[in-house]
Amino acid sequence: MSTNSSETNSSKTNQEDISRKDLARAVERRRNFAIISHPDAGKTTLTEKLLLYGGAIQQAGAVKARGEQRKVTSDWMELEKQRGISITSTVLQFDYKDITINLLDTPGHQDFSEDTYRTLAAADNAVMLEDAAKGLEPQTRKLFEVCRLRNIPIFTFINKMDRPGQEPLALLDEIEAELNLATWAVNWPIGSGDLFRGLIDRNTKEIVLFTRAERGKQSVEKRLNLGDPEVKELVEEDLLEKALEEIELLNEAGAEMDLEQIKAGELTPVFFGSAMTNFGVKPFLDTFLQMAQGPVARNSNEGPVDPMRETFSGFVFKLQANMDPRHRDRVAFIRVCSGRFQKDMTVRHARTGKSIRLSRPQKIFAQDREVVEDAFPGDVIGLNNPGMFSIGDTLYTGKRIEYEGIPCFSPEIFSWLRNPNPSAFKNFRKGVNELREEGAVQILYDIDQAKRDPILAAVGQLQLDVVQHRLENEYGVETRLESMGFQVARWVPGGWPALEELGRIFNCKTVRDSWHRPVLLFKNSWNLNQLFEDHPELELSSVAPVVSGVDPITL
Repeated sequence: MSTNSSETNSSKTNQEDISRKDLARAVERRRNFAIISHPDAGKTTLTEKLLLYGGAIQQAGAVKARGEQRKVTSDWMELEKQRGISITSTVLQFDYKDITINLLDTPGHQDFSEDTYRTLAAADNAVMLEDAAKGLEPQTRKLFEVCRLRNIPIFTFINKMDRPGQEPLALLDEIEAELNLATWAVNWPIGSGDLFRGLIDRNTKEIVLFTRAERGKQSVEKRLNLGDPEVKELVEEDLLEKALEEIELLNEAGAEMDLEQIKAGELTPVFFGSAMTNFGVKPFLDTFLQMAQGPVARNSNEGPVDPMRETFSGFVFKLQANMDPRHRDRVAFIRVCSGRFQKDMTVRHARTGKSIRLSRPQKIFAQDREVVEDAFPGDVIGLNNPGMFSIGDTLYTGKRIEYEGIPCFSPEIFSWLRNPNPSAFKNFRKGVNELREEGAVQILYDIDQAKRDPILAAVGQLQLDVVQHRLENEYGVETRLESMGFQVARWVPGGWPALEELGRIFNCKTVRDSWHRPVLLFKNSWNLNQLFEDHPELELSSVAPVVSGVDPITL
């Protein structure tokens, strides 16, 4: 009996060891990243080219105004196709060599920065895309600060080198001076604009030349040693000499390559290239995957959770309604943080305490989906959402844990959303509630219960346009917007008791958010500062506290 028991225990141990080895192998080959940039820096084009080199698509499309231009894979919403911009986050998972990549594609329009903030909560690395002519731009700076708050490693790709732009050394200086971020150039451009000939790889000391490819296809890369006689036939001597002089300057005065500093978010590797012409995209992808960090531990109420934790856990960072208008579906995007996810597994929902069977998990590739059998830390899966999930929710097996929530950021535009057709109220209510769930816009309510119309609160006007467009096209409801004239919102951490202590306050409007919390709206910063002068003891916040265990208000 003891022998059989020993054999049983040994067999169980071997199974656990094999499972742990499989988990370790899966974690090791995962890379997860988001691309951040200012609008028009070429983010969607770069995304398409990365998919092209990863074999995920056969032909890349670029965002163009021309109707005949092939639509890009990552832009699936009808309004995106009409306007030629990215206004939602999507997830694109594909394999490249022996690495499984989860590319979190973020909106390219500044009005949708909050969606990007949420996506960055699920990212392990960030690629900061810059236009070589414009350098650092406002939206890039804003998103960089979010990355810095989370100590996300940042990799910089300076794009559009095939067009007239700033000097490469000036671009590096700008990053170091304005972002207080050290730089290390992985490669260096030979020429720029019409004279952009290729790159010098600082690690291998090779010259990397490219030939222009047929539109949408991979370009051909040619590597030559610096001393190869063929170099003189392909590259002008003065261009090469200038590039080599600049590299010598970097070697003497620039930062040194330090992988630990990169992972700490203190040093950014810099790559040069042109996403439109495919110059430098493959060298970037190859080196990035070597340097980027794999899935990292996530903070929870029990402290950091290691990806190698044997039991499954993950959190919801995005909700999206009607990705497939034919099926009127709602999808919750889950970032897997630990353990192994398996189809049909039963998990606990930390906020409600309920058990949920996850029977139809999906691998997401923009609008396309397929059923997934398992997933590992760093992966993103889609779950059908019948209304039970909210952004920031934790799912787990084993011992209860709850990951840090995802805060709301201060909106800047506020409008009443009017429904002129009472007979359409049912669809109006359904649309508003579902769009609030997915974070398309923040919803506020007047404290006067008799006023039932919701208040749309957004970072930019385009968010409101999208809500109206989707209500009409996805829910069959025409709506009317009525501007409220406010520009600043602040939450009151002390809640309603703190406001009651103040008594009557002037030059602001008090509303409530979807979690019953008081929010003060101001016409401008001057009114906000006046309130501080009148009531210096009042504490206000531009970021909404994370809510746990409370169901939001529905219309």
